[in-house]
Amino acid sequence: MPRLALYTFGVLKSPLTDPAPVTRDFHDRAGGIYQRISRHPGHLAHAEAAEGERGTHFQLDWGAWGEFAVPAWYGKGRTPETIALAATLSLWTGPRPAFDAVYTGLHREALNRRHDWFERARHPGHALWWVPDDVTPTWRDGVSRLEHLHDHGPAPHAFTFQHPFDPEGTPARIRGAAADGSE
Repeated sequence: MPRLALYTFGVLKSPLTDPAPVTRDFHDRAGGIYQRISRHPGHLAHAEAAEGERGTHFQLDWGAWGEFAVPAWYGKGRTPETIALAATLSLWTGPRPAFDAVYTGLHREALNRRHDWFERARHPGHALWWVPDDVTPTWRDGVSRLEHLHDHGPAPHAFTFQHPFDPEGTPARIRGAAADGSE
């Protein structure tokens, strides 16, 4: 049975290592949010660095999730001192569980504050696509899908919660989801 891949990407207003209260607030919330999402019904897996790895994003071993990559429009740093991004890559049983995890609870509270932490984007913040049961999507896959979504709009190749497709490529609807991604 196909699984749903979800890639998210955002550019932070300041580097991850910035000690400013806003950056600290973002990081203080992130750990709890990721723990909660990983226990959400329908969550299958998410990209994690190899156990014990030290470094930031580009220097880490992500195993089957591949080498860390970012969209072409990301223009900030790639060193531990200059990286200013937040990215996730995960697998889900379908769009409804992923939607519920993103648009409810702690993550919804964080989304309500996204403009405090993230630059306003002219690019999509997430891309969804279906993968066969035996495939682990890579960071490069996520970047490619997000860039395709930006360039061509929602299609079976890359879509959003607001404009989903089923595994066969037919436009779909997430039951109970509002068109703007909120309920």
